Amino acid sequence: RAGVAVSADADVLDDGAAAPGVRRAHPARIAAAVVGVIMVLLVALLATRDPATERKSTSNLIGQRAPGVAGEVLVGEPFDIGATDRWVVVNFFATWCAPCVTEHPELVAFSQAHAETGDARVISVVYSDEPDDVRRFFAERGGDWTVFDADQGRTALDWGVAKVPESYLVAPTGVVVERFVSGVTQVQLDAAMARYTEPAAEPDSQPVEPDAEPTP
Repeated sequence: RAGVAVSADADVLDDGAAAPGVRRAHPARIAAAVVGVIMVLLVALLATRDPATERKSTSNLIGQRAPGVAGEVLVGEPFDIGATDRWVVVNFFATWCAPCVTEHPELVAFSQAHAETGDARVISVVYSDEPDDVRRFFAERGGDWTVFDADQGRTALDWGVAKVPESYLVAPTGVVVERFVSGVTQVQLDAAMARYTEPAAEPDSQPVEPDAEPTP
């Protein structure tokens, strides 16, 4: 129209229509870009979060009898979790897992501390790893407890393992009482055992002195 000037770099006209020669961004491309940014931020969050914030977690197994642990024994002696009267830490790990490597000295310390009293022991279940790598890992880093192979993932599935490291504390009664994810320490394990072994506090049996009557 005569008398109407249109800027060459205008994106839209006054009535909202796209300017000639200017391509609108496709809605699907915008949505894909937004999803991509969200995924990048999520990955960054998972990679930088503090594992200590999720070290202890609930599980459907808490309060239930512990599932069995099967598979070929790679390290140590055969062990039947259903035929023991000791505390048992069932640890799922992999040699390629950095938090598992960090956690391992804590399990070694816990195992050694309770070897003398015989009240607790550790067993480990490999999670997607090679037997030779597992044997080398224990030979170099210590630990002489029983280590089972992955059993094609069946044991991890029975225990509901989502990722490694993940550990379960099983009471001498065979009942699962605690679950730890992203690593566990000797202090945490000992504290958990203490919570379930300390007797309830006895009520104070001392008679209560009546308040003295006021002097007139």
